[in-house]
Amino acid sequence: MVICVYGAGSIGCYVGGRLAATGSEVVFVGRERLARQIAGHGLTLTDWRGAALRVPAPRYETVSDPVADANLVLVTVKSAATAEAGAELAGRLKPGAVVISFQNGLHNADLLRERLPSVTVLPGMVAFNVVNQGDGRLHGATEGGLEVQRHAALAGYTAAFQRAGLPLLQHDDMTGVQAAKLLLNLNNAVNALSGLPLKAQLSRRPYRRCLAMAQREALAAYAAAGLSPAKLTPLPPSWIPSLLTMPDAVFTRVAGRMLAVDPLARSSMWEDLEAGRTTEVDYLNGEIVALARGHGTLAPVNERLVSLVRDAEGGGRRNWTGEELLTELNDAARQWPG
Repeated sequence: MVICVYGAGSIGCYVGGRLAATGSEVVFVGRERLARQIAGHGLTLTDWRGAALRVPAPRYETVSDPVADANLVLVTVKSAATAEAGAELAGRLKPGAVVISFQNGLHNADLLRERLPSVTVLPGMVAFNVVNQGDGRLHGATEGGLEVQRHAALAGYTAAFQRAGLPLLQHDDMTGVQAAKLLLNLNNAVNALSGLPLKAQLSRRPYRRCLAMAQREALAAYAAAGLSPAKLTPLPPSWIPSLLTMPDAVFTRVAGRMLAVDPLARSSMWEDLEAGRTTEVDYLNGEIVALARGHGTLAPVNERLVSLVRDAEGGGRRNWTGEELLTELNDAARQWPG
């Protein structure tokens, strides 16, 4: 059984690295920059629970040819590159191959399925944060696992993921799971604009109030679209915005699990800004804006967050205090009082 991680950045190298470190045959396909880094250092994989794994010489390629040998392909490219990935994979995959989209957003598996009609394509989700510490060192900084659409074709792979400490949690309805994850991922923009580690940012009420505003818009858009987010946390999704707005002392006591993250962990959007890469904000907050527009509602807070992140991509401000960002978002919301 050969597993190919296609678009192997931080998430792909972490997931694939743990599979490789525990006995699976894994080939990584990604960018030249990471190929050089990993060739020099290998992969060192740790997590917040104390795991420590090593892959001294992973097979990392910069061309798509290795996918022809793969039984299972894990697609971990950024959402903007999904259509291109589908085009590159088309015609290269062996009959009976399984493709899992481990990407942010709601529609990547659909895009891949359109371009890969002869193989099994399943939506998936990575429910934890990975910190790239440089020199091939990747740290799983929060709790969470791998979620995927239930399918009989996964039967031959579940043992490998279990052995790697990343069991596949299968769901009959991944749409609801993805919608719930998107609610949580709306914080990526807030975190990126704060310039702070996740734990420090979430410990401050003004930033949490910004996230709560974005989530309330998302819940309204979901309701208009007839979309029901799954319950991924101890609280139902509709309760989370109220929890976020509680005073810091109360929030810390009630929501300790939300703060159970590595003190240095940051969002992937912050990492993209730091590296000068285009972010996935269009597939996170922008997804809510599009959904709202398509179903007769508005999402001015999420629209403003998209605008601020786009400005930051061009060299604009990235160190908003919670109070400043909250004022900015309140001003945006007041422009659309309805």
